[in-house]
Amino acid sequence: MNQDVIFAMIPILGISCGLLAIVGGVFVKPWLQYRHRMMEFRAQQVAEKAAQYAEQTERLEQRVRVLERIATDRGMDVAQEIDKLRDEPPQLN
Repeated sequence: MNQDVIFAMIPILGISCGLLAIVGGVFVKPWLQYRHRMMEFRAQQVAEKAAQYAEQTERLEQRVRVLERIATDRGMDVAQEIDKLRDEPPQLN
């Protein structure tokens, strides 16, 4: 009787493996492809943001260089000009 159970299980296991392969091909494979496309899309967005931040950082570095040059070239004149600007009332347009 034990052998009869084993022989009955063989077709059931074969059918189950086939069904599992079909389900994997119909549902799992497209889902994995979708996830892959989403990761590529997000990676592209991150790369674009990084490029924008790099551009902004470069602009800020250029501005700091200009400010450093102004501060070191004109030294005390800058401090006097800042003091003058503090004393003047703001101009409204």
